[in-house]
Amino acid sequence: MTSNKIIGLAMVMITVACSDREPGGASIEVPPLTDEETYAGGETGTVFSVTSKAYKQAMPAIDEDPGLFRQFMRGERLADKDFVASSGTAYSGLGPVYIRKSCIACHPSYGGRSRRVDKFDTNDSHNGYLLMIYNPDEPGQPLAGKYFTGMTQTRAASPYKAPIDESGIKLIWNLYTDEYGNKYEDGTPYSAGYAYKGTLIYPTVEVDQDAILFKDFDMSKHAASIEATIGIYGTGLLDAISDEDLRAQYEEEQARGYCAGQIGADIDEIELNPYYPGKHPGRFTYLCTRATLDNGPGANALWNITNVTRPDRTYHYITDEYAKVMSQDPDVQAALGKAEDEIYANLMSRTLEPEMTQEDYDAFMVWHRGLAVPAARNLDDKTVRKGRSLFYETGCAACHRPSWTTRDNYKPLPAISNQKIYPYTDLLRHDLEMKEPGRARICRTTPLWGRGLMKVVAGHTDMLHDLRARNYEEAILWHGGEAGPCKEKFRKMSKEDRDALIKFLESI
Repeated sequence: MTSNKIIGLAMVMITVACSDREPGGASIEVPPLTDEETYAGGETGTVFSVTSKAYKQAMPAIDEDPGLFRQFMRGERLADKDFVASSGTAYSGLGPVYIRKSCIACHPSYGGRSRRVDKFDTNDSHNGYLLMIYNPDEPGQPLAGKYFTGMTQTRAASPYKAPIDESGIKLIWNLYTDEYGNKYEDGTPYSAGYAYKGTLIYPTVEVDQDAILFKDFDMSKHAASIEATIGIYGTGLLDAISDEDLRAQYEEEQARGYCAGQIGADIDEIELNPYYPGKHPGRFTYLCTRATLDNGPGANALWNITNVTRPDRTYHYITDEYAKVMSQDPDVQAALGKAEDEIYANLMSRTLEPEMTQEDYDAFMVWHRGLAVPAARNLDDKTVRKGRSLFYETGCAACHRPSWTTRDNYKPLPAISNQKIYPYTDLLRHDLEMKEPGRARICRTTPLWGRGLMKVVAGHTDMLHDLRARNYEEAILWHGGEAGPCKEKFRKMSKEDRDALIKFLESI
């Protein structure tokens, strides 16, 4: 391992205070608090905002460059506007099938976390869920093959029909009681200060067979689950972490023998990428299936969520089976006045006319890359400092690695090179052994930076990949498996210490 890698890992101060083969929950030496921890996104990527607009701000690196700022604002408009099926406008191209009409529909206030809902309705602006249909024998992968796209489409532009009728999707919230009766060691019920005290919940999804467009698809042999959208702000900074440092983190976790995360692998690296030649370890999406921001969830979502074509995506995000069914549908043939072979050829064409210009796409990526991270707050507060110590001592920092340093010469945005940032994630995947996790059983460690402002920005604190946790407390209590020992330390804390740990999380 090179000296730079060793120094980068040492910044986390992972000095185990017990056996280096303890299966989890190892205490970690508490590093001294420094002023730079306030700058969660580094000096060029942090904004000091605690308002409802905190997740929408441009990085100082963007603000200081008039050309980039103009592109950033142009990109923001693309993220905010609904695309339409009709032609001739700046937002044309929606469909033939789609998941949402806009980015903001899934990412309200750009925080990435819409609130938990009781009904799957993509017309509800609070519903940021994506539906996944997968093979239960392979829970780590969606069924992205013959029938459904990876993220299941539930809307269609007339005269086309959706692969699944949303009225046949049933979202069920189930009560869960753990082995301790949902109580702490001191007898206090979980979430005692809330109306739902003493309860934990998790979702399951049922899809009616009659709601499925494909008559030969047997839903009884498959499963469905929901995943909430991931936050957008700060993704440019995560992209700027070097592959070498990410691989070194993986090697470190494997060597220590506890809380050892799985490294991601990019499933579809884009060709001829001027910034990232070759393959890279995945770091984006819950399953770490995307390695670079240019091939990441935002760049792809702008296309596959709306099905708006662009110069590098001159084809639809649909399956061959869908094209066959629609081209054979008498209603579609009558509405379009075209024959089966002509409809099929158009739906499956790889050379469609781009509906989004390259200039608009480039501006969108400047916006996507340039969203700042809110600064950490109140780190000098006595209770926050106590919570910070507990965060390390409990072992949370083993997976929620506090800091990284961005790489040299980050070409898409050089101003955020060589920045020490505090995302609180190892960018690796872990199994928390949650009840009914759905497809995302082994899930990326969530970056914690900025999450303390969720209540201000979004009006709620729903968390985890399916929003089953209604606050930080429940999010910790759902940690099992590799993180189980850390959760147990939290359960055994006094209320004062639990509150202090949560106050620290709310501050970063």
